Amino acid sequence: MKKWLFAAGATALLLAGCGEEKKSEATKQEQSSDESVNVEKGLLNVEVTLPASFFEDTTEEEIMTGAKEEGFTETTVNEDGSVTYKMSKSKHKEMMKELEDGIVESIKEIVESDDYPSIKEISYNKSFDEFDVKVDRELYENGFDGFAILGIVMTGAYYSAFNGDAAEDLKLTFNMIDAATDEVYETSVYPDDWEETEEAE
Repeated sequence: MKKWLFAAGATALLLAGCGEEKKSEATKQEQSSDESVNVEKGLLNVEVTLPASFFEDTTEEEIMTGAKEEGFTETTVNEDGSVTYKMSKSKHKEMMKELEDGIVESIKEIVESDDYPSIKEISYNKSFDEFDVKVDRELYENGFDGFAILGIVMTGAYYSAFNGDAAEDLKLTFNMIDAATDEVYETSVYPDDWEETEEAE
């Protein structure tokens, strides 16, 4: 999958999850519906519908050209601005593999980067919905390396969406491990614990 599409999706998920204004539950549910990625898996084909927010700075011609390059069977730009891609199951499997590789590479970059000195190791399960993050606890809690975890949330949520998981079923678990003791000192679940933290603030 083209990197621009992945980046656009991650940005859209970030903006949807970090809105500054407080909305009523009805408004939140309506927005969630409008911004969700819909996946329909048939016997031979898979249809993926991406919300309009993924394509704000992309022309219809660019969308069609990109889809053709990717080898999708059919592409439809819907009236609401969303785009539906139809592809073979093998193509969807290939796309998911590319997403997996992207997540693995992102995690590798976080661990090896000098930008996040407190993060020593990150391991994950096969479905990318549980992560063990080994850190220098004092350095982590007194710095800003937590932004790296936000990046993992975005990519993990994006993977889950394209896999056809319902948005309301999205749960990403982060086990924070003290590198000095190898003990889990905190476990948080996105979005549940994160929403509670926002409400407390």
